[in-house]
Amino acid sequence: MPASDINEQLDKYLADAHSIEEQALIQMRLAPRLAGSPALADAFRRHLTETERHERLVRERMQARGSSPSRFKDIVMKAGGAGFALFAKSQPDTPGKLTAHAYSYEHLELASYELLLRVAERAGDQQTADMARTIRDEERAMADRLAGSFDVAVAASLDAVSDDDIESHLGSYLADAHAIENQAIGLLKRGTDIGGDEQMTRLYAEHLDETLRQQELVEERLRAHGRGPSRFKDTAMKAGAINWGTFFAGQPDTPGKLAAFAYAFEHLEIGGYEQLLRVAQRARDQETVTTVEQILGQERAAAEKLAASFDHATELALEAQRVSG
Repeated sequence: MPASDINEQLDKYLADAHSIEEQALIQMRLAPRLAGSPALADAFRRHLTETERHERLVRERMQARGSSPSRFKDIVMKAGGAGFALFAKSQPDTPGKLTAHAYSYEHLELASYELLLRVAERAGDQQTADMARTIRDEERAMADRLAGSFDVAVAASLDAVSDDDIESHLGSYLADAHAIENQAIGLLKRGTDIGGDEQMTRLYAEHLDETLRQQELVEERLRAHGRGPSRFKDTAMKAGAINWGTFFAGQPDTPGKLAAFAYAFEHLEIGGYEQLLRVAQRARDQETVTTVEQILGQERAAAEKLAASFDHATELALEAQRVSG
């Protein structure tokens, strides 16, 4: 691969940030209609205003640097935003799915701005670095608001569910957790192949071992309820992991993008388990509560390790492209 200038790479990272904001705009415009709760709807409307400003700030920084957004990336991400909303709307627990996926997406944005910040600092572009830091902090604040809304999201999802039917819903949430772990296993296996170096490979491998055990624990809880995993959900999520692995392997900055996505995926798992925890509590299933609390601790620890790797992953991504400057 020919050598690349750091400013050229910064423009690419800005284009990535712009396309991510384009998807976020689609999601934030649709989310209030699907929220199922006035409090959740207000949170999404508030963040829509922030997201509109984020998109404008990124676009203006690109213009100031003599570059422009990628029309192709923006179109692809807009389509993804619409697909996300349609998926959430199709689920019986729309508010919960919407909140968990939005929580994950906020962390994808947060991670992307962490990487952009580091590239901007290396390029000596303080204005872009300051912008990235400001937006990152607002994405984190929105993620925190969503984390504080899990009770509301679960209540809205189960609003019409009687205590007699809660057992059936708990089984469905456990099957969802099993399917998400199936995708996590696929992603982490791929991560051990394309992580970038021994340090990143070890990080993915260690969490892969935890994830395999987590899936076993979820299977045990499913069996305790006379249920088994959903073959359809597991297959769909596994296919998703293969597709994402292929995508990351084809990127010139694989280590950085993979670390950012893995960080976001950890928060998709955290969001899912936070809701499963509340459903188990409503069903008075203390063994499932204990299991989920154990898994949540591991997922949070894995997310923190990934966040701590952003400096290293950024350097690996730039080295892979032979960046000069």
